[in-house]
Parts: sequence; C-alpha cells; structure tokens
Amino acid sequence: MDFNLDETQEDLRKLAAELFAGEATTSRIEAHEASGAPYDAGLWRSLAQAGLLGACLPEEAGGAGLGPVEMAVILREAGAHVAPVPLLQSLVTALTVTRYGSREQREALAPLAEGEIVLAAAPREPGRALGAVPAVAARQEDGGWVLSGRTGAVPYGAEAVKILVPAATGATTGEGTGAGAGDGIGLFLISPGAAAATPVPLSTGEPGVALTLEDVPGEPVGAADGAAFAGLRRLTTAGAVAAVSGVLAGALALTTGYLKTRKQFGRALAEFQAVTMQIADVYIAGRALDVAVWSGAWRLAEGLEQEADADLAVAAFTAADAAVRALYTCQHLHGGIGVDVSYPLHRYFAWAKHHAHLLGGAQAQLDTIGALV
Repeated sequence: MDFNLDETQEDLRKLAAELFAGEATTSRIEAHEASGAPYDAGLWRSLAQAGLLGACLPEEAGGAGLGPVEMAVILREAGAHVAPVPLLQSLVTALTVTRYGSREQREALAPLAEGEIVLAAAPREPGRALGAVPAVAARQEDGGWVLSGRTGAVPYGAEAVKILVPAATGATTGEGTGAGAGDGIGLFLISPGAAAATPVPLSTGEPGVALTLEDVPGEPVGAADGAAFAGLRRLTTAGAVAAVSGVLAGALALTTGYLKTRKQFGRALAEFQAVTMQIADVYIAGRALDVAVWSGAWRLAEGLEQEADADLAVAAFTAADAAVRALYTCQHLHGGIGVDVSYPLHRYFAWAKHHAHLLGGAQAQLDTIGALV
C-alpha cells in the first residue's frame, strides 16, 4: 500500500490541522474546562461549517461520502490538539450507520453535518474487551425490538440524540475476533432518554454515562448476524488508535519545544545525549503506531476486513502499550511540570490512558493478535 495521503485526504488534513490550531488553543480549552459545558459548542459549529463533520457522512445526508481513512485523518488532528468535542463518538457512529443502516437511517444523519446533533456508541461492556459478546440482550416484542442490560461508560451519552448499542439476540459463537464470531449480535439505535443514566466522569474530563436498559425500544441497524457489530468494533478501534496517534504527535511536539528552551547547567536539555535518546524512543513509538494505523484504516476502506483486523490489533496494542509508555517519557523529560494540571501535557496523558482503556488494554490486544494468527 501507499502510505502517503492522496490529494483529498491531504487537503482534509490541512483543513483540520488549521482549524484545530486556531480554535483548540490551550487558552480556549482552559476556558471550556472552567465553563463546565460538556463540549466546546463553538468548536463543534466550526467543524460543521468547515465540512469536517459531514466528510464521512453519506451523500443522502449532505455528506461527502468519505470513509475510514478520512475519519482517521480528522481524528488524528483532533487528538494532536486534545480537542474537547465528541468527534470520535459521532464519526464512528455515523460511519457505522452509513455502512450498515437503512436509507432512512442514513438520511437521519443530516443534522450531524450541520453540527446540530451529537451521536454516541457503547461498543465496550464493563470488564470486557472491545468486541466481546455484549451483556445487553435484545428480544423481539410486538413487531419491534426491546433491549435490557447495562452498558459501560458512554462518552457524551447524555448529550447524544441517539446511542448505538450492541446487543445479543441469540446464541453467540465467540469474542468478536475469530471466524463466525458475533453470530446473533445486532446493533440498535436507542434514545438516551428511554434508559436510566448514571453519570460516569471520564479521565479526560469529558462527560459520560452508564446506561441501564429495561425493555428500551431499539431500532435495528443491519441484520443481527454480527456483521454490523464487527464493523462497529473495527471502526471504533480505527478511530481510537488514530486519536492516540495524534495525541502522541502533539505530546512529542510539546516536549521537543520544551527541551529546546529549558536549560540546565547552561545548556539546553536537547543537547544532552541521554535526553535525545529518550525523545527518539518517543518518536519511534509514534512512527510505529502510524504505520499500523494507516495500514489498518486503508484496508478497512478497501473492504479487506480480515487483513484490517490484524493491523488494527497491532495498532491497538501499540496505542495501549508503547504509546502510553512514551507519554510517561514525555512527562519524565518535563520534570515536575509534566504532572502539573496547569501545564497542557496532562491532557495528552489522560487522553492516551482513556483510549487505552477503551481498547481493552495491552493484554487484551495481545490475546486478539494471538487469536488472529
């Protein structure tokens, strides 16, 4: 594969980078955090006006019809600026509905392109790896579907107009990674107001809720054959690792800038060999993650789902292991200021840890890689 972005993707990257650089500044993020608002509504509107929220939406919803690579491009830039908006949740949910939903469900995505709504998904169950058999169960009743059970933490679940929830509809045959895994698992769109919500603050400072469902009406997205469920898992993984790739790039830029200006014994820290070796390790971790991210996203866009599974598992392992350790190195190189919440580095570390948790952790990804090979 060609790891270079094509012209459209590069233009999208530049647009996203310029927008986030101008509107997701440290002072703007600090003001947002002090406001208590769930997300930066002004930035959300700017993303809509720039066409970034609609880039991956289908044409019938007023979108550009782009796919997983373009989603990864946008989310990487969001991660590089730790932008406080529900971008990962909304784009992953929208792209899943685009791929597996009905025409009516795709058309209903139109308000997202205008920045009028937020979408969310609950791909991970409490204490279970991403892609494990859901604890939520669905059954048919009076010609429709109702869901019962409890979800894990759903970022921006209280703000979303719809939440995409996986649910077991019958006998399942695995943990979502092997051939035939996920049979009898469907995806359902629910209204948050129909479920009991318990606030669950996230380590990133973003709002989240755990949902308790008791015969909550659900609108099926695709067939309950596990295909849509596997698609949600793949897109969530692709989006999360792309965000971590951006987080690591942003932390690396912040750290290298600090090392060039901070002096010790009359010399800039960047001039010390031990320091340059450590920052080189951070760079290598970022490059290794990038290779797996773009390979996985490209194969996913090309419909090579089995091949994409292996690349995304490697990317997820790197994001949950080497990338987190690289963030520790960035903190170490900053000294005491690296753990001070008045300094922006702490946001990058929190984002990396949050996404590592979303992905199920390093050991879960090693198990996935082992099952695939």
